[in-house]
Amino acid sequence: MSRLLIVGPPGAGKGTQAKRISENLGIPTISTGDIFRSNIANETALGLQVRAIVDAGDYVPDELTNELVRHRLAEPDAANGFLLDGYPRTLEQVRYLDALLAEKGHAVDAVIRLVADRDAIVDRLRKRAIAEGRVDDSEEAIRHRQDVYLRETEPLIAVYRDRGLLTEVDGLGSVDDVSGRIFEALAERGIGSAENDLALG
Repeated sequence: MSRLLIVGPPGAGKGTQAKRISENLGIPTISTGDIFRSNIANETALGLQVRAIVDAGDYVPDELTNELVRHRLAEPDAANGFLLDGYPRTLEQVRYLDALLAEKGHAVDAVIRLVADRDAIVDRLRKRAIAEGRVDDSEEAIRHRQDVYLRETEPLIAVYRDRGLLTEVDGLGSVDDVSGRIFEALAERGIGSAENDLALG
């Protein structure tokens, strides 16, 4: 029964680690991007609203994002926990998630923050962009995304740090090394156990 969030700058390997945490703890990774795409593909009432907003080049408002997350967390696979990726993104969403979980007497158990040296991440993303032929992914563009991430998430990180829920993990190194640090940090909080840890090579 683990209700977790994962945050980290673009290029820190969040998606890869989220998948491992999900497999390790037997809980679904819930990404707002995936929720949006699923609802749009299935042409749900909410999905049609999202498509109209995205097509217009606007941001999906908190109210609609919150409603989509509420629906997703009500699905059976999330009954025993979840790992949220990309949500909450605003303080309003933090308050909504608190209230939503409190309805069932639950709360967020921990927030995993992947920490990585900015220059190392920029270097990693530039190499990836060059290898994949994405010439428009300039160093300037990559640094801008890092700035946006920091500006958007810093207030949320402060909230969870104040609550004593923040678990900061070094996000640099091999995938296995980072996974090992995450599971060790979670175990210190009583989340997961040595018996169900992944074989990390």
